[in-house]
Amino acid sequence: MRYLVFRLYAPLASWGTPAVGEERPTASYPGRSAIIGLLAAALGIRRDEAERLDALNQNIRLAVKQHSPGRLLRDYHTVQIPPSRKGQRFHTRRDELDRPSNELGTIISKRDYRSDGLWIIALRAGADADDGLLGELAEALARPRFALYFGRRACPPAAPLAPRCITAENWREALDHVFPPIAGETKDALVPAHDRLYAWEGDAPDLDGDTAGVESSDVWDMPRDRRRWQFGPRLEFRRYVHSAGGR
Repeated sequence: MRYLVFRLYAPLASWGTPAVGEERPTASYPGRSAIIGLLAAALGIRRDEAERLDALNQNIRLAVKQHSPGRLLRDYHTVQIPPSRKGQRFHTRRDELDRPSNELGTIISKRDYRSDGLWIIALRAGADADDGLLGELAEALARPRFALYFGRRACPPAAPLAPRCITAENWREALDHVFPPIAGETKDALVPAHDRLYAWEGDAPDLDGDTAGVESSDVWDMPRDRRRWQFGPRLEFRRYVHSAGGR
């Protein structure tokens, strides 16, 4: 089967999870919405192009290999907020701040990042996808139309994504593809000698045919409505595979 594989490495990344109030946590690896957003930016799809975004989302199947989750880093921001008044709603950030400064309050916003994480992504075209979709995505990732970043604009890539189309028997063979080394990759922070995490869509045996140690759950990162920031559930399978320090 044909796959598109590429890698993600940056000093900082933030893989969004459900957030409430001033807390902005991060997952340890990128979810579906983050990867679809990255692909859309590479293709030059704008946020208001709902039909193109939906077509991309429907025609891609994906899996992730976590070489290293990186170290958790928490940043603190002070954020201005308007006074709370019953029945008052704000549609934009500009609306919130459109008032005298002495009426604005301040809260501390906590934002989490993954520092020095390294992930491999594998994509497979859906049953109804165009035959050339993976090749088009590979070209776009190598020469993106819009700037790429990993979760937040302050998190650009620190190494080439090195996209390439390959043939593999299953998700694991695709995800274990060997990429050119990243400068400094021998550091423990990048490739630690512990278990690798694989996460994939489909069915439990789809990683490599072995279902031992596989766990699953619904993950709420399936894009539904970009304008309203609405997401739905998808079934994700995960398994840790022991590594003795190699790839």
